[in-house]
Amino acid sequence: MVKGRERELLSAMFDAAIAAAQPDKCVPPHLPAPPRGRLIVIGAGKASAAMARAVERHYPGPLEGLVVTRYGYGVPCEHIEIVEAAHPVPDAAGEQAAARMLELVRGLRADDTVLCLISGGGSSLLPLPLPGITLEDKQLVNRALLASGASIAEMNCVRRHLSGIKGGRLAAACHPAHVVTLLISDVPGDDSCDIASGPTVADPSTRADAIDIVRRYGIALPPNVMKVLDSAAAESVKPGDPRLAGHELRFVATPQMALEAAARVAEEAGLAAYILGDSLEGEAREAGKLMAGMALQVARHAQPFAAPCVLLSGGETTVTVRGDGRGGRNVEFLLAAAIALRGESGVHGLAGDTDGVDGQEEIAGAYFSPDTLERAFDRGIRPLQSLDRNDGHGFFQALGDSVVTGPTLTNVNDFRAILVDTRS
Repeated sequence: MVKGRERELLSAMFDAAIAAAQPDKCVPPHLPAPPRGRLIVIGAGKASAAMARAVERHYPGPLEGLVVTRYGYGVPCEHIEIVEAAHPVPDAAGEQAAARMLELVRGLRADDTVLCLISGGGSSLLPLPLPGITLEDKQLVNRALLASGASIAEMNCVRRHLSGIKGGRLAAACHPAHVVTLLISDVPGDDSCDIASGPTVADPSTRADAIDIVRRYGIALPPNVMKVLDSAAAESVKPGDPRLAGHELRFVATPQMALEAAARVAEEAGLAAYILGDSLEGEAREAGKLMAGMALQVARHAQPFAAPCVLLSGGETTVTVRGDGRGGRNVEFLLAAAIALRGESGVHGLAGDTDGVDGQEEIAGAYFSPDTLERAFDRGIRPLQSLDRNDGHGFFQALGDSVVTGPTLTNVNDFRAILVDTRS
């Protein structure tokens, strides 16, 4: 590879991963046939507005509906109302949209169809609390969960049992209409009940599981929230509930599809590409150290793969917040990897969230190269201190190595690529 082209190639792979999950490409093949009655379109998530636009462009019959997406992710639609709300900490706009969505689907008939468009981010965008819990309580819970180090599955288990719309409750409200849910997955293992906390999916977990998670991570919840969580009202809709009979789930885009698209870009450039997993979890900094160790083994011993090659992975790591920096799980992963590599020649990396937002910043991720640490020291930046402060964004932004995409209108979780090329 020509020296200096590494960043260009890694960026092209990231772009290909995002393009593979664009709603205009992946939604149309999964649209249902027109029903005898009405078609109502509802949905939530960072990709939901773009999904709604794809439905309008390709669906042959009349339709109406309401979807809620993140601020800045809305796109114009003619028949489906688009509402924007806050993510990752919910706001009143999301709460009001969730209440309106429930009202929209109540009173439907058996010959009606509800098309539900679900993608990552929907948990925060549909923050309808159970009676006894306020929006402020939900905001506190979300902040505590995000800082706890809990996995996305654990966080969503708690969210489902505090919600008036998630955990299958939205699907139950649609009964007796036929429900078809189109999913763009952003969760490890593509577990449908974890995507947006499963508003139209039966939930096998229990409120006891949610309480156990709260206690395991030492999450301090207000007494009124704990009271609701420990009540029968917190129990979600379970598998076998007759109100969900005949419900269809269709995955239209997944992290694996995105990684395969990225792998094709690498192979076209003459590099072997190895997908190590589409659902890797754990602490971001520990995952970074692990991936760095694998890259070193490839570079120095041609094991388990020979260079030149690209190591690809997806999933959703977590960050236990300890410092006061500006960070996200992808930049935390990259900074830990760069520190562990210590400037190893020929190893470059890029990681980013396919929705364009890593943590709470409008920055998708970042890039590192063999001279990353040297350039940081030259600017008076100490990498270990940046990692201790969870300041990945501050670190890479100071070096000009942030990756900024803007709203991508999709979300298939994190993308991580480590390029090992010892020929240079």
